[in-house]
Amino acid sequence: MILPPPPSFRLDGRRALVTGAGRGIGLAAASALASAGAEVWLVARTGTEVADAAEAIRAAGGKAEGEALDVTDTAAVRAFLAARPAPHILVNNAGTNRPKPVWDVTEADYAAVLDLNLRAAFFVAQAVAMRMRDEEIAGSLIHLSSQMGHVGGRNRSLYCASKWALEGMSKAFALDLAPSGIRSNTVAPTFIETPLTRPMFEDAAFRADVEARIKLGRIGTPRDVTGAILYLASDAAGLVTGTSLLVDGGWTAD
Repeated sequence: MILPPPPSFRLDGRRALVTGAGRGIGLAAASALASAGAEVWLVARTGTEVADAAEAIRAAGGKAEGEALDVTDTAAVRAFLAARPAPHILVNNAGTNRPKPVWDVTEADYAAVLDLNLRAAFFVAQAVAMRMRDEEIAGSLIHLSSQMGHVGGRNRSLYCASKWALEGMSKAFALDLAPSGIRSNTVAPTFIETPLTRPMFEDAAFRADVEARIKLGRIGTPRDVTGAILYLASDAAGLVTGTSLLVDGGWTAD
């Protein structure tokens, strides 16, 4: 009997761009992609963070470079991509949040959250997809969404608005880019403990409420998210596009 070949999760010979890669999920994603054989480009506004992260990845045997890049500067993003061969993988991770009740949201809050979480994500993905098409690369766009792109949340009106929009954006990208063999998907985590979120969990009541809503009973770690990212980046997900992979511990199951 000839057994069917198993899917490959290896990324040897592929290039990956990770935004917001200096810490948290972005850093974990860059490390995971490098461990699977990809050459990883780490970018963030803080150049020292991504430079240190890239150095650590290289010390562990991976291929990586880190560079300061403000992804809200579309011209700078396009210049960055024009100076390099097209990536095979985008992890569209840079994002922010300003949790507050809807009546306290200001226009400055709206601009800060939507400009990074949606506008920058759109034009980074557009620029990467154009480079993929130019070089006829059947690549993978992976957008970091959230369970809050599928449900509502108290004090999360701006964040939910940005992530619900990102979910729709990804589906539309999937349809436009399918003829070029380019896939577009989202990963939608629950609360993940990172340097950005850790201060919130110092509130014992808030932490208890979050853990009660996550059916598996624990807050996530960046490592919980990187498995989904590796899957969507690899040939194992070769027929997966236009969908959202929820990594939410069951939060949205009821």
